[in-house]
This record gives sequence, structure tokens and C-alpha cells, in this order.
Amino acid sequence: MTQMSGNSSIKFDKPVYLTDSASIVGKKEGEGPLAQYFDVIGDDPMFGCNNWEEAESTLQKEACTLALGKAGLTSNDIRYIFAGDLLGQLIASSFGLMHLNLPLFGLYGACSTCGESLSLGSITVSGGFADRVLCVTSSHFASAEKQFRFPLEYGNQRPLSATWTVTGSGAFILSSTPENAKAKITGITTGKIVDAGIKDSMNMGAAMAPAAADVILSNFRDFARVPQDYDKIITGDLGTIGRTLLIDLLKTKGFDISEQYMDCGIEIFDPKSQNTDAGGSGCGCSAVVLSAYLLRKLISNEWKRILFLPTGALLSTVSFNEGNSVPGIAHGVILESL
Repeated sequence: MTQMSGNSSIKFDKPVYLTDSASIVGKKEGEGPLAQYFDVIGDDPMFGCNNWEEAESTLQKEACTLALGKAGLTSNDIRYIFAGDLLGQLIASSFGLMHLNLPLFGLYGACSTCGESLSLGSITVSGGFADRVLCVTSSHFASAEKQFRFPLEYGNQRPLSATWTVTGSGAFILSSTPENAKAKITGITTGKIVDAGIKDSMNMGAAMAPAAADVILSNFRDFARVPQDYDKIITGDLGTIGRTLLIDLLKTKGFDISEQYMDCGIEIFDPKSQNTDAGGSGCGCSAVVLSAYLLRKLISNEWKRILFLPTGALLSTVSFNEGNSVPGIAHGVILESL
């Protein structure tokens, strides 16, 4: 029996269970409104390492180790890792996870990578190709600034449309069995690349909002649902500007999600006291918010069903310097309480 639903979604005949997770963040994230929920808050932005890239690798290593420990598992219990980050050639993932000595799929979906990893991990488990997989993503403010924008020493002024890359890593264990599970994944909607012609790399919310709208519309169509079928519809890091654009775009299609909508990038920082402009961003943003905060709402049954929708801006220093636009992509994951 096919599990395909509509043109771009999968409805799992048998749910995939999220056994446990872990979140590790930096000092700034630990000063925000979600501080009480994170597993670990690091005071040292270098995390005891020699450079920013090594620090981000350490984030992934520790997040995976912590998730396994919380679940009472070891690396021998995991068949595959699905991992990604924002750095060139995925060096945060490769150098951070090699010690686990496990088969690894390296993924790049920009800041949507958490959704991509959970989607592919769920397909693998549901299809019977693995009993347990580990999904992990990360980002680091300093390593991202160094690669995509300006060295921190330059001290450039940031426009109000800019987002603040989250220093953090979230790791998730997916299983075929419900034993000790925290929530279940019942379906996914895979996004397409959507290019709205945005060329401002400091306004990624505007670049990603059309892709998020496209996935949400596909999800509603493929599953025959409306906004009210979800307790929350949660994007990864559109920020304040992307939020407005997304809501407006969906209203033109006849859907008002304003009552259900929230954004991880808006939730993770306090805009009044933390000077983070349009909000948070980065691969780690949606991952740590899901692990630390969103899952708690499902575990407590305060929420029954959410559409988790990490969003990504598909640019590089090469493409931007060549004058190309910034395409967007998003990946939807349906999570439900047990």
C-alpha cells in the first residue's frame, strides 16, 4: 500500500517515533526567553576549542552524546546519522561526528536542514531500512558570520531585516518502536526551491517566506487539511519580516494561519533586550527550539498536532557575489502527541 499523499507528501502507515532529543546552546541563547528549557547552555562561545568551526563541531558531538545518554542508548544502537550544518563541505558535521563511527548521510538544506534530516530519517525508519536513526543539525553565530558575511572584528552595522544566527545544536533519535517515545511523526511534506528574486542576503526572511507558503499550501492540499487542523504551524527562522510576508501570502490563497502561527527565530530571543534585529536563524535555531520547547508541548498534550516547518535560504558567498538571487526552501514535518 502506497504511503504517498498528494504531489509532495508522505503519510506514514506506521508512525515514526521520536524517542529522545537534546539541545545545546550558547550564552546569548541562554539569556533568552527559552533559557529554562535547554539541556545545556555554554558560557564559552569557543566551547573549549581553538576556532569557531571546531566549536560548532563540538556542539554536534555533545548534542548527539547527550541525546543517546538521555535515551539510554549507545552509538551501537543507531544505524544511520542524518546530519548537516551551514559550513562549506559540512565540516561541522563531519569533524564533529566521525568519532561515532556510524554510517552518515551529510545533508544541506541551509536553515531547513533539521526538517530535511527528520524527513529522510523518518522515511528510512518507516521503510524498514533502520530501526533507529540519529538526526542532528547545528549552527554557530561566529562561524556563520565568518563564512557568509564579515569577520566579527570588522564590526559592521546590521540592518533591521537581518537575523542573528543561533549558536546551538539539536539532536533527535527516531525509532520504529514506541518504547519510551516522546512524540510521533505521522507525515512529511517536502518543499520545492522557490525563487522570489530577492537579492538582499541580509533579508533572508523575505527570501524564505514564499517557500514556506508553498509547503504549507502543499500540506493542506495533500492531507486535505486547513489551519485549524493544527495546534501550531511553526516555521524555522523567518523572523519578524518573514512572518508578516508569510501570513499575507497565505491570505491571498484563502488561508489565515495567524492564530496557529509561530516562528522559532522569533521565540528564541527577546527583541527588546537582546538586540537581535529580526530574530534568530541558522540550522540550530529550529532544532534547539523543537527539542527544548516544542516537544514539551506535545509531551504534555497541550498540543496534539503541529506542522514543524524549518526554512532555508539557499545562498553561498559564490552565488551572492556573482549577483544571483537567494532561493528559498522549506520542509514540513507533522508531529503528534502520543
